[in-house]
Parts: sequence; structure tokens; C-alpha cells
Amino acid sequence: MTDDITADKELLSQIERVERLKEEQKGIGEDISDILKEMKARGYDMLAVREMLRLRKMDSDKRRDFQNAVEVYAAQLNLI
Repeated sequence: MTDDITADKELLSQIERVERLKEEQKGIGEDISDILKEMKARGYDMLAVREMLRLRKMDSDKRRDFQNAVEVYAAQLNLI
């Protein structure tokens, strides 16, 4: 019986932790949205900003390979 109560408390504790983290995540998402809206209002090109955020997440080798591929494809399509 004690093991069941302990397991129940542990389950509840973990569920509550996830719920708190999801609330924090929601708040962080709202903060990010506010910053992006402010950047847009200041005239930044949001497509470029989002691309910079995406590129900065890549490791340098992967980013270099990706950028090289984009240049090759752009040249093939007479874009550059």
C-alpha cells in the first residue's frame, strides 16, 4: 500500500513539473513573439531574421555545406 501511495505521489509530482514547464514554455514563446514583433516594427526583414536564427542553430560544418549547396543551386538556376 505504501508503495502505491509513493508511486501516486511521484506520478503527481512529475505531472505537475511538466505542467509548470509548459507554462514557462508558453511565457517564453510569448516573449519571443514580442521580440520578433518589435523587430518587424523596426523594419527588419523577418524572413532574413528567421533564416539567421535557423542558421545559427546549425553547427558550422553543416551550415557551410548548406550554404555551398544553396550557391551551387542558385548558380544552376541563374539566380546569381
